Amino acid sequence: MVKKLALALGMLVIVSSCSTPPEQAQESSQGQEVSNSSSVEVIKVDGSSTVHPITEAIAKEFSANAKNKTQVQVSISGTGGGFEKFCNGETDINNASRPITKAEMANCSKNSIRYLELPIAFDALTIAVHPENNWAKDITVAELKKIWEPGAEGKITRWNQVRASWPDRPLTLYGAGKKSGTFDYFTEAIVGTAKASRNDYTGSEDDDVLVADINKDPNALGYFGYAYYEKNQDKLKVLAVDNGKGAVLPSRETVEKSTYQPLSRPLFIYANLWSSENKGTVYQFIEYYIKKVPKISVDVGYVPLPAEAYLIGSVHLNNGKVGTVFAGSSQIDLTLGELLRKQKEF
Repeated sequence: MVKKLALALGMLVIVSSCSTPPEQAQESSQGQEVSNSSSVEVIKVDGSSTVHPITEAIAKEFSANAKNKTQVQVSISGTGGGFEKFCNGETDINNASRPITKAEMANCSKNSIRYLELPIAFDALTIAVHPENNWAKDITVAELKKIWEPGAEGKITRWNQVRASWPDRPLTLYGAGKKSGTFDYFTEAIVGTAKASRNDYTGSEDDDVLVADINKDPNALGYFGYAYYEKNQDKLKVLAVDNGKGAVLPSRETVEKSTYQPLSRPLFIYANLWSSENKGTVYQFIEYYIKKVPKISVDVGYVPLPAEAYLIGSVHLNNGKVGTVFAGSSQIDLTLGELLRKQKEF
């Protein structure tokens, strides 16, 4: 039943910013024969540091196979920085921790860049403090807004200003850089408007940098993707988030049950299957990616999508279905089930 449904969905017209006939996708598949007999090619990937651990792990496995005469280079410049390169035709794939925006869609369209949008996993944006912090165990969404909204700049600078029972000591902030999709999602989910944030904090598009900074600062509070907490639990302390229904810690279980809200979000890759001279190379890697991502997303600390979502992704890959169903903006409190239904809108 699932297979029939996915195949039917895959044949529907995509609600997108651009389109391409299935014949061109078939061309890209046939190009694999040339790829296997030619010199080494390079697939360029950039974008989100949150998605980076997934793509990097898959790229290493792909390149380790002697049959794949392809090098996959995975860099980090943040989701927004990555889309700048992707829509200018400088990269083949963009890692993204939010959907493509209307401005980025327009830039891709201007440069005739077509893209396949693939949701790959769910993340739990994590609020972290220094491990010696013995006063904060949880934090409310309202308190996070009080800390991070633009009006807090230069004003909310001590812990006891956030919650009276917390100590009168400096509050130093660390968070995603402004080219990061994590920055866009966090500000929209917490403050209410994407990119609306105080500026007096230490920002980085690289989550490893944020982890290191928070680990050095006993007064720190910051946010980043859950996988970076998973691999650094000895260096950080995580706070439970209370959205009015009780404090909930980020975990695979709370994401699957849709109880860790509003900081659960889908992760994506965007692929230009027509970007390389040999069209089959990127297609071949994305086909491999879809097969490997359910397991690897768990290995690196994220939550895999339902199996049907990956099946639908394969159908869209094979039929060359390009574009986006997110209308240029993130959607807060999106659950696993809702994401799956959204895929069915194609």
